[in-house]
Amino acid sequence: MAKYLTGRPGWLLLCVLGLVFPFVAKNDYHLTVMSTAYIFAIATIGLNLITGYTGQFNLAHSGFMAVGAYTVGLLTVDYQVPFWIAFALSGVVAAALGFFVGLVSLRLKGHYFSIFTLCVGYIMYLVIEKWESLTHGTVGVIGIPAPSPIGPLAFDTPRSLYYLVFFFLVAGVFVMHRIVNSLLGRTFMAIRNGEALAEAMGIPLMRNKLLAFMLSVFYAGLAGGLYAGFVRFLGPGLAGVEHSFDMTMYMLVGGLGTLLGPLLGAIAVPWLTQYLQFLQEYRFIVFGPILVALVIFLPHGVVGSWLAWRARRAAAQAAQARPLAVAAEPGASRA
Repeated sequence: MAKYLTGRPGWLLLCVLGLVFPFVAKNDYHLTVMSTAYIFAIATIGLNLITGYTGQFNLAHSGFMAVGAYTVGLLTVDYQVPFWIAFALSGVVAAALGFFVGLVSLRLKGHYFSIFTLCVGYIMYLVIEKWESLTHGTVGVIGIPAPSPIGPLAFDTPRSLYYLVFFFLVAGVFVMHRIVNSLLGRTFMAIRNGEALAEAMGIPLMRNKLLAFMLSVFYAGLAGGLYAGFVRFLGPGLAGVEHSFDMTMYMLVGGLGTLLGPLLGAIAVPWLTQYLQFLQEYRFIVFGPILVALVIFLPHGVVGSWLAWRARRAAAQAAQARPLAVAAEPGASRA
């Protein structure tokens, strides 16, 4: 069973489930919930690169997502730039800003880096809220156009928007898979496992951490651009630090430092909160203990704990097979 759920068959199964979901969804609201979950899954996958694979806990991630969203919103509404050009610039602008932020913040380590990025995220929120001449302040950006058609493909229905977001999610997961399984990804993991040891091996710490940070916020910027075209309204709340904590929760629930974990967490947690809506303000009384139980009994997340169990089982089987192999060698009985 595990053989079919891991590797290429498992990913193909997830793709098939994503493709058929609009046909089993009961209404457009379910499509909206799933599409929004996909958008935040893209941003969470980017956050997982800098936090899970490189070991730098960035709390300004939602601010960079808002930068990408406002890039699309302001360019399309105030300057009539075509949507797809503005969308392409959303990731570039977020990565460019991430270069300057990372150049300063990545000189810090551990919780000092996290506190610094928390402050940066709050500054982003204040800039978006107070700079009314540029960002429209608390009024927000209204009337953002939907993604323009690509040939015969129009994105004017919830189902078509769902497939558009799903396409970018699949593309984002594929690119991230190539990154983390490349030499560059192993470099990031070496930095996570020990900066002093990585530096002793000749790995340029600052350059690689900065690259990981820029790639991470590039994902956040693209997710923000998709969010702007999907929701078509923006307010300063998107830059709030609570969204960074939400994405951190998705990583912890699914599995920090895994590719599948943040994806499953970003999809499962919003649906769980939706099904607890009948409890109204009491739903967090139920949701909170569930999260605490996950942290206690599955400290590496659902996917991370499963991978750890599989590794222990493989090691145990190898240890049991070793004496049998030795006993089967010619001359072993005579010895």
